[in-house]
Amino acid sequence: MHRMTHPPRQVTGGTHSDAKIHVTGGVDSHSEVHVAAAVCTLSHRLLGVARFATTSAGYVQLLVWLRSFGLLDAVGIEGTGSYAAGLTRYLAGEDVVVFEVDRPDRKARRQHGKSDPVDAEAAARAVLSGRATGTPKSREGIIEAIRVLQVVYRSAVKDRTAANNQFSAAVISAPAQIREEVEQIPDRQRIARVHRWRERSGDNLTDQATRQALRELAWRSNLLSEQAARVEAELDVLTEQAAPALRDLAGVGVHTAAQLLITFGGNTERITSEAAFAHLCGAAPIPASSGKTTRHRLNRGGDRAANSALWRIVMARRLYDPRTRAYVQRRRAEGLSDREITRCLKRYVARDIYRALTRPAPLAPRGKQLRQLRLAAGLPQRVVAKQFDIPVKRLSRIETGITRDPETQTRIHAWLTQHHTTQHAA
Repeated sequence: MHRMTHPPRQVTGGTHSDAKIHVTGGVDSHSEVHVAAAVCTLSHRLLGVARFATTSAGYVQLLVWLRSFGLLDAVGIEGTGSYAAGLTRYLAGEDVVVFEVDRPDRKARRQHGKSDPVDAEAAARAVLSGRATGTPKSREGIIEAIRVLQVVYRSAVKDRTAANNQFSAAVISAPAQIREEVEQIPDRQRIARVHRWRERSGDNLTDQATRQALRELAWRSNLLSEQAARVEAELDVLTEQAAPALRDLAGVGVHTAAQLLITFGGNTERITSEAAFAHLCGAAPIPASSGKTTRHRLNRGGDRAANSALWRIVMARRLYDPRTRAYVQRRRAEGLSDREITRCLKRYVARDIYRALTRPAPLAPRGKQLRQLRLAAGLPQRVVAKQFDIPVKRLSRIETGITRDPETQTRIHAWLTQHHTTQHAA
């Protein structure tokens, strides 16, 4: 650990004569070192600044150093979700109140300069002034597991798209014989077929290299598809365990549920209302009134990944949810544009999600339960599907868990239960 030099008015750490002094800490985080500042809670006087390694021993030393000045009230940390994630976990485990601090704006940095000690002190003063009030996300448990797997899934899908684009570009510029051969293969089978190609003795050097390049790109695409499928299956299980009521909502799939859980965090108490959650997702309208004009504008802040998840849910509901389709027709008749309707629907979806995560409704019967009841009653899928006027394929997807329709699942369960009871009574 390397301590920084301080002006004469600062205390360099170690011990303090007044054990009753209250201290607020601030931390500017980096990959290899954290810079901490201690500020007196009452007088707002800077007490000291020091550097600590980003190791388990460094975290302990940082906390001991802050407490050496007196009673530690709270710590403001910049970068709780990245460089300071380990420190945040440690401090939370030691029952230290931690606040998430935003990076200082450009105007403040132009006025006061930029350095690690200045940023650490600014983090502490942000807590003292009340500007930093956000509770960091919990970086442990099932939500953190979902987050790290979601990162892998997104990376696999992104790299697979790049590999497929490179494959298509290589086909376009390939020698005529190879290009014509590949173009005859249907799109869905093209990569799988090329993956099985072997070297041909009659090819020249260019043909050999082109076939090898296409084969390697096809192999890479298949590998990434398999990786994405494995991770998606694991995410399906984890999101079902973490928030089954969320998965029951119309339009919520594996990855939208994963993203919304990541945004919400494992410590649900950090978000106190549905309005706060909507604001976090960038789905709360912002007042933009002036003079005699009263209006609201789109909120372009918040978690954009969560906002994108809300948009995907809205699009799915506009296609398949009868209530949403009726709402869209009514709002169109009132003169709203499609973009305005989508913004309204995002706000309603945010409300549904908040309630599902904080006050979940009773869960709909699962597909496996329906299948077991149907088999116990001796009924084929076509009979049940006809009873509820749905395609057999949709019933099959419901039973296997691919499709979720809580309302239909509840109706089918009640009917099968009654049918089973009637059979036994007879």
